[in-house]
Amino acid sequence: MKKLTLSALVLTALFGANAHANNTITFLGEVSDQTCEVAINGATANPTVLLPTVSTADLAVAGSVAGETPFTLSVSGCTINATQALPIKTVFVGNSVTVAGNLGNTGTATNVSLQILDAVGGNAVDLTGVATVDGLNVAAGDSTASHDFAVQYYAEGAATAGTVVSSVQYAISYL
Repeated sequence: MKKLTLSALVLTALFGANAHANNTITFLGEVSDQTCEVAINGATANPTVLLPTVSTADLAVAGSVAGETPFTLSVSGCTINATQALPIKTVFVGNSVTVAGNLGNTGTATNVSLQILDAVGGNAVDLTGVATVDGLNVAAGDSTASHDFAVQYYAEGAATAGTVVSSVQYAISYL
């Protein structure tokens, strides 16, 4: 019986150490004296941004872009500070990211990804890591702010016809 118990302890130690090294969950959060309600194009839950239909000819060459579509991230109900503005950062984390830092397509079109821009006509947001973008600024004495981002199709190669579907997680940071 002692040998069986000792064997079980040794196996637990060996496999337990290996399992612990590969199965880590990291939890992140923030405690702030400031909170605001966030909306995308006015929707506070499950926002959807519809891009226009574009031709495969518009995305025939790698690096081509088409269909730039603005979307507005707004905050409201922020605690009012009469004397100091509140800069707020938008944090994006892509669910499926391409090597180029764009949002991978889970739809049926091939060689197409979606590229988020930091402003309408602005620069691409690199999603290969956690992307933090400035732009929201609640003015002193105010409780709301908004910032226009954009999203566009991006050709990873010669695009084929089909659907384009992707998603990104977002949050705001008061730090």
